[in-house]
Amino acid sequence: LAPGFLDHVNEMAKLLRQQLAMIVDTYSDIIEDVRGEGLMLGIKCKVLNLDMLQALRDEKLLSVAAGENVIRFLPPLNIEAEHVTEAIEKLGRACEALRQKTQ
Repeated sequence: LAPGFLDHVNEMAKLLRQQLAMIVDTYSDIIEDVRGEGLMLGIKCKVLNLDMLQALRDEKLLSVAAGENVIRFLPPLNIEAEHVTEAIEKLGRACEALRQKTQ
């Protein structure tokens, strides 16, 4: 491994978890919780996870359904901060679209 590689992975995992927590705060009617460790994180949805999955696909953000109404994110270990931010922006737009559908 390159020097600092695991430190970078841990930094990106922390950033992703922090930004997901902000999404949960903003869209608590859509997302209930963040689960997982490191970069392998999932969001527990209050809406049907298949609806969330489609909304994410509409934003060109790939993810998979997992477990009890959960969407799993598993980015590559070499992800950069700008990619995390881009993914969170797409997740926010997907949540907003789902919110509009339920109102």
